[in-house]
Amino acid sequence: MDVTYILILLLAGAFATYFSGDKWAPKVALFFSLIALGGSLCLLSQYNSGHEIGFIRLWISKPRIFFALQVDGLALAMLLLTTALTPIIIYSSFGNTYKNAKNFYALILFMTFAMAGTFLAADGFLYYIFWELALIPIYFIALLWGNGDAEERKKAVLKFFIYTLAGSLFMLVAFAYLYNKSGSFLVGDLTRLMLSSTEQFWIFLAFFLAYAIKIPLIPFHTWQATVYQKAPTVGTMLLSGIMLKMGLYSVLRWQLPIAPLAAKEYMYIFIGLGIAGVIYGSIVALRQKDLKKLLAYSSLAHVGLIAAGSYTLTLDGLRGAVLQMIAHGFVIVGLFFAAEIIFRRYETNSISEMGGIRSQSPKFTSMFMILVLASVALPSTFNFIGEFTVLYSLSQINIWFAILGGTTIIFGAYYMLKMFQHVMLGETNAKIFKDVTFNEGLSLVIIIAVLFFFGMYPKPIIDMITPSLENILLQINRFN
Repeated sequence: MDVTYILILLLAGAFATYFSGDKWAPKVALFFSLIALGGSLCLLSQYNSGHEIGFIRLWISKPRIFFALQVDGLALAMLLLTTALTPIIIYSSFGNTYKNAKNFYALILFMTFAMAGTFLAADGFLYYIFWELALIPIYFIALLWGNGDAEERKKAVLKFFIYTLAGSLFMLVAFAYLYNKSGSFLVGDLTRLMLSSTEQFWIFLAFFLAYAIKIPLIPFHTWQATVYQKAPTVGTMLLSGIMLKMGLYSVLRWQLPIAPLAAKEYMYIFIGLGIAGVIYGSIVALRQKDLKKLLAYSSLAHVGLIAAGSYTLTLDGLRGAVLQMIAHGFVIVGLFFAAEIIFRRYETNSISEMGGIRSQSPKFTSMFMILVLASVALPSTFNFIGEFTVLYSLSQINIWFAILGGTTIIFGAYYMLKMFQHVMLGETNAKIFKDVTFNEGLSLVIIIAVLFFFGMYPKPIIDMITPSLENILLQINRFN
């Protein structure tokens, strides 16, 4: 199967959804998202069979820009994450009614198209186009279908858009400089450049500004919690489950191989920033009274640990980071969907206004509990594999990094279980909590099944991503 078919399917799906009308839009969007997932699984089969998968054509002759896509194990893992989560996110939205549904679901598929393109692009200019395209649909999804006060939502979304766009401009300048040095935007050509330590420092910093905002890392995180809170839950799931992985993936694909000297020289600083995010996100999560904001800061803590693992420049660190990216994508989507289920019944995200759900819906309580335990890296869940591998890599650099990074498990267990007690146990809310519907239950069961399956048997993903990560490490160590 040609890799371009995935992008064509998602783009065609966005247009088909738009022209299908409001009534059919959800079903058409789900259909195309499932077809895209099937296409990704076909690519996985080809990859496992040893076939070369890629696409390259000259797009613009001057400057030389290629429409180049690559499907190594790392890119394929992120593509599978994107195309697996998208139908779950779309299906989970069937319990809501959206005004102008055709626009809403078309934007979801267009955003998926842009995110998939970001993970597949092997030309820096093409990658930048996809990177920026992904920002447009989430801006409108959060702005037009968000919740809360309209003025506050507009301010939060505009801050997010400007902040992210400004950071990306530094990355564009870096690509322009690299093109002047190599005459190419292709990732293979850029990673072979023998840049001086000074050049690498500025290139590394330019990329870091773009990625730190998108991930986000402290102190570039100020947009996150409010946007996660104000966006509709579908938008929040797209942001937290997939979009923030664009920044983490790009650290491995572009930043580290192009500027390895700067990565090695300033390793401790960037690991420190990641661990600071772990501690800061956990402490702030302890104080939250809004369920979606608590989950937002929990996500901040987890991605800080992923970033710290990436900057260890070890195989275990890179592998643990990718495993945790995938695990975090599923668990955070599951948690935000659980929050949406509660909101549908109670019409509030305030934790103090919840309680007693266990007595009314034991099935939902059990599923929510599993997601909470997966979030705090209970052994046998996927998150445990990723977090343990990252913490092990940190211990190889400095045992104190592992100790401080490990606080995410301690803090996480405290604030997540405390939240569970307030939300699920205690006195029953005045409003009746109806049991989960078939659609809601199926979405949660699929997510839980993935978390347990790969928690018990992560080998397929490890085997898929390891060769790509070993190749990245060879590029990083080429100056040795």
